[in-house]
Amino acid sequence: SDPVEIHKRKLALWFSHLPNEEKQFGGLFSPDSMHVEPLILEGAPGEHVNPLTGWESPGSVRRSLAVGELFDPDPGWDPEQGQNVVLYGAVGTGKSTVVRKLVLDWCSGSTLAQFELVVPLSCEDLSLQGRPTSLQALVGRLYRHLHHSAHLQGDGRGVLFIFNGMEKMRLNFSIAATELCSNPEEPLHPGGIAVNLLRKYLLPEASILVTTRPSALDKIPSKYVDRYAEICGFTNIDQQRAYFTSRLLQQAEGQSGRDARELLEMLYLNLQRKSQIAAACFLPSYCWLTCATLHFLHFTDARAPIRTLTGIYTSFLRLNFGGEILEAARGPNQQSISLMHYVAKTMGKLAYEGITCKRTSFTKEEVMEKIGKGDDSDEELRQLAIFRTDVLGFFLARCVQSSPAGGMGEILYVFTVPAMQEYLAALYVVLGEKKTVLEKLGKGASEVIGQASDDLTTLLNALSKFLPLRVFAAFNLLKMFPRLYSRISGHGSGKIGKTMASEMFKMEDQFNEDVLDQVEQSVLGVQGPTPLERQEQESFELFPIFMGGLLSHGNRVLLDQLGISIRTTAVVQITSTLKRHLLQNSQKKMPPEELMDFLFFLYEFQNQRFTAEVLGSLSALNLSRVRMTPLKCFVLAAGLACTPPRHVLKSLDLSSCSLTPESLDTLRPVLLRCRTVNLQCNNLGPEACDHLRSLLIDSACAVQSLHLCDNPLSESSACSLAQALSESRCLRHLSLMNTGLGDGGARELASRLGGNQGLEEINMAYNSIGDNVALQLIDACRANPTLNTIHLYLNELSESGKHSLHSRGLGCSERGRVKVLASITQGDELSEDWELILNNIRSHATSWNRERIRDNLQRFLQELKGARQQSRCLGKKLSFWRVQRQVAEEIRKLEKGTSS
Repeated sequence: SDPVEIHKRKLALWFSHLPNEEKQFGGLFSPDSMHVEPLILEGAPGEHVNPLTGWESPGSVRRSLAVGELFDPDPGWDPEQGQNVVLYGAVGTGKSTVVRKLVLDWCSGSTLAQFELVVPLSCEDLSLQGRPTSLQALVGRLYRHLHHSAHLQGDGRGVLFIFNGMEKMRLNFSIAATELCSNPEEPLHPGGIAVNLLRKYLLPEASILVTTRPSALDKIPSKYVDRYAEICGFTNIDQQRAYFTSRLLQQAEGQSGRDARELLEMLYLNLQRKSQIAAACFLPSYCWLTCATLHFLHFTDARAPIRTLTGIYTSFLRLNFGGEILEAARGPNQQSISLMHYVAKTMGKLAYEGITCKRTSFTKEEVMEKIGKGDDSDEELRQLAIFRTDVLGFFLARCVQSSPAGGMGEILYVFTVPAMQEYLAALYVVLGEKKTVLEKLGKGASEVIGQASDDLTTLLNALSKFLPLRVFAAFNLLKMFPRLYSRISGHGSGKIGKTMASEMFKMEDQFNEDVLDQVEQSVLGVQGPTPLERQEQESFELFPIFMGGLLSHGNRVLLDQLGISIRTTAVVQITSTLKRHLLQNSQKKMPPEELMDFLFFLYEFQNQRFTAEVLGSLSALNLSRVRMTPLKCFVLAAGLACTPPRHVLKSLDLSSCSLTPESLDTLRPVLLRCRTVNLQCNNLGPEACDHLRSLLIDSACAVQSLHLCDNPLSESSACSLAQALSESRCLRHLSLMNTGLGDGGARELASRLGGNQGLEEINMAYNSIGDNVALQLIDACRANPTLNTIHLYLNELSESGKHSLHSRGLGCSERGRVKVLASITQGDELSEDWELILNNIRSHATSWNRERIRDNLQRFLQELKGARQQSRCLGKKLSFWRVQRQVAEEIRKLEKGTSS
C-alpha cells in the first residue's frame, strides 16, 4: 500500500518496455542486459566541441562520471538544498537511454539511494499542456498513486525530478514573464513549474536532472545549475564491442551462435582498422544501426515479421528524431518545426548533389553552402545555428586526407555511414524537394492564387448582378491556374519514377557485387586480400532501392510520425511511371548481380500487385555465382510468392551460390514452380538430398530438369535420391555428374530406376563408377520405359567395359535401347555426342580435379589417335584429327592453369 513502492513497480514496468525496433534482435531483452554506459564528462558547456569547426577543448582534464555519480556531493554544494544537474549531448549520444537506466536502477535500489522518490517528466508532453495546472495535480495525473504523496507537500527533501528533453519547452526566467510561486498546489503553466523548481523557489530541497541538447543550454541560466555533465558516447572500441556483444550474442545458440561470434570477430577487426564504421560507432545510435543491419543481413527469419533495409533506416531515424523539433514554437499560433523535415531538406540536398557528382566527401565550405543556402532571415539563421550545434555531427564525420608529402592533408566531411547518404538523397527526391525553378515559382503562385480565389468567391457572388460577364471569364481563367499546376506537379512525380528506373539500370553498375554484399562490406570490411583494381568512381546502388522502399506504406507511416508526409497521389503517379520503365528494362538480359539488386528493389517496395506484374513478365532467373545468403533466399521467395500460382519459371540458375539445406527449405516455394533448376557447385551434402527428395515427390512440383553436378552428395545420399526417383512423376532430366556417388551410390540408384515413370536422361559421369556397376545401370535404364540416355564418361571404365556398355545399351531390339555416352569414340567410330561430352568437361573443368581431368583427356587423345590410325576413310581421319586438336587444346589450358 506504500505509494512509493507502487510507484517503483509501475516505473520499472514502464521503463522496461522496449520499442518494437529493439525486439527484432530475438527474445525479450531487458535494458540491464543491453545497456553499455557511455562516457560522461563533467564540464561547463563551453568545453564541447563543434563538429564542423573542429575547435578542441582546453588542455584541462575533465573528470569522468558514472551515471550514479551525477548527484554525488561537491565541496561547493549546499547540503540543505537540492541540486540541479544538466546532462547534455548531441542527438544520438544516448541521453534517453541513460535516463531509462537511471530510473530502472533507482527502482531496483542499486543507485540514487539518497532519493526517496524519483519523478520522470517528459518535456514533450509538458509542452503540449495548454491549461495551467499545479505541480501536485500534474504529478497526480501522470502517476495517480502519488496524487496525495507527502513528498510533494513539504519542501521536497529526497525528491528527484527528471525533465527529459528540455529543448522542447520554452522557459523564461524573468520575473515579469514567470511569477514566483512556492505553492505546489497553485496552478501554473508547465514552463512556470519547471522554472520555479529550478529557481529553488518551489520545493527548494528537491533535486532536478535536466537532459537537453547543447543548443538549448542557455535556456537555463548557469547560476541555477550546480553541475554540467556531457554525454560523449562510446570513445573506445571496448565499449563498442560490449554493445555489439549484448545484442548479437544474447540467446544465440547452435549454428546461429557460432555465426554471431564470427560476425562479432569480423566487426571487431574492422573497428580496429580505424575504418569509417569505427568513427560512426562513436555514437551509440550508430552502434544500434550496425547491429540492426547485421541482424537483417544474417539472421532474417521467414517466420518473423517482414523487415526491410529501408525500414531499418527509417526506424533508426524515428528512434533518434521521433518527436524531435528544431525549435519550439515561439507563440501560441505558431507550430514547432519538425527536425527530421529540416534534415530531409538540408542534408538530403547535400546527399543528392553528392550522388549526382559521384562524391562522398565534402569540404567545410561546400557543406555550409548546401545546408545554409537561402537562409537570410534571423529566424532561418537561428535554426541553422541550432542544427549545426545539435544535429550536424550526427550525420557528418570528419575525414582527414593524407597529403602527398606525408603530413596532414585537407579536412573533409563524409556521411557517418555511407548508406545514410543514399537514404537521405532518396528521401529528398521522393519528397519532391528536387524542383526546377518553374516548379518552385508555380507552386508559390498556385498557393497564392488558390487562396485568393476562395476569398473572392463570396464577394463576387454578391456583386454578380452589377459586374459584366467578361470579369467572370477572367476570374475563371485565374481559378484554372491551381489545376494547371497540379498537372505540372503530377508530371514531376512521374519524373521521380523515371529517375528510379534509370538509377536501377546503370551500365557502370552492372558488374559490381550485388548491393547486399556491398552493405555487408561497409560494415564488416573487405575480408581476404584487397582487390588489385579499385573502382574509380563511387557506386550508389542503394539510392534507387531506398527510393522504392520509402514509397511503401509502412515507411510512409513511420515518416509521418517524423513530420514528413508523402502524399498517396504522388505515390500512385510515381508507381505508374516506374512500372512502365521497369517492364521495359526487365526484358533485357541482366547480369546475376544486377538481377539480385532488381529483386531486392521489389522486396523493399513492398507492393505485391506491382511485384506480381513485373516478375510475371520474367520466364527465367539467372543468379549464378551470387552468394545466396538466407536474406537473399528470402527476398527471392517473397518476390515469387507475389506472382499468381499459374506462373512457372522456365529456368532458375542457382549454380555456385553457396546454398545450404536451410536455403533449399526457404526456396522450396520457388523451386516447386520451376521447369529447370541448376544447383551445381553449391557444396550440398547428404542432408540436402532429404530436402530435394521432399521437393521432387511433392504433387505440386513442376521440376523437369535438375542439375546437381559438383556437389559432394556421396554414397550416403543415394538412398534419398533413389526414393525421389522412384516416386517422382515430373522429373525428365537429372544430372549427378561429379557428386561422389561411387559404386555404392550408383548401385542404389540402379535398384530404383526401374520404378521411375518419367525420367528420360541421367548423367552419372565422373563418379568413380567401375565396369560391373556401370553394366547394372545400363540394365536398369533398359528396364525403364522412358529413360533413353545415360552419361558415364570420366568414370573408372576399362576399354573392354566401354565396348560392353555400348553393346549392352543397343540391345537386341528397338525396345529397351539406351544411348550410352561413355567416351568420345565408339570403337573405330567417332561418337555422335562427342561435342556434348567435351562441352560438359570444358564447362566444369575449373571446379574439378585438374590432374584427374587431364589423365582422362589424355586417354581420350590416345583413343582418337588409335581410331584415326585404324580408319581408312579420309573423311573420318579428318574428323578424328579435328576433335583431337580440340582435346589437345583443352589439355594445354589445364596445364597452363596448373602452372599459373
